[in-house]
This record gives sequence, C-alpha cells and structure tokens, in this order.
Amino acid sequence: MAMLMTEDHVFIDALGTRMEGKERVAKAFAAYFRMVPDYAIEIHEVFSNGSVVAMLGSARGTYSPDGVLAPENGWSTPAAWRVVVRDALVAEWRVYADNEPIRQVMARNRK
Repeated sequence: MAMLMTEDHVFIDALGTRMEGKERVAKAFAAYFRMVPDYAIEIHEVFSNGSVVAMLGSARGTYSPDGVLAPENGWSTPAAWRVVVRDALVAEWRVYADNEPIRQVMARNRK
C-alpha cells in the first residue's frame, strides 16, 4: 500500500483523527492489519470529480488480539471513502464508517 501513497500522504479515520506522512501511515496500517488480519473493503459504487474519488461500500474483518480468527470476533459495517489522487498516487485517504461494530467486539474480548 505504501507504494501507492505520496510522501506527504494524509490518512483521516472515521473519528476525524488525522495522520500525516507515508512512513507513519504505513506503520499504522501494518499495526491495524495485525489486529484485523482479514480486513477487507467491498466497493459497491464509485464516483469521481477530477482528482477526488468517492467510494461507497462496506468494511469487514475479524478482530484478532491473539492471532486467531475466531468467527465470533467478526464484524461488518457500511462505509465510504474519499480519496484524493495526485500524480497517480494517493495523497489523502479518508474513511467514513461506524466504528461501533469493532468496538463491541473489542469490548467483549477485554472481559
């Protein structure tokens, strides 16, 4: 994924938290994929306006605090993404999604 990012890449999560820099964002993605190793997005519609692309679909995965993909730790949520492209690379990736499904799974695993 890092190969597709600009050096000044910006990632903004569903809570509005902003992270800047290709290396920093790539490290954060790597950590997230360790926590949700089967994370996947499914795109149903795509719209573009110049360098801005909007995608509508869903996100899903399995929260895996111990490396095990237990079916009861799976989650899914509707999602949208706004992407800004510059020089054929992703300059900004913004996620719009309800984080509550994964939060509920994580809370159950803390008990």
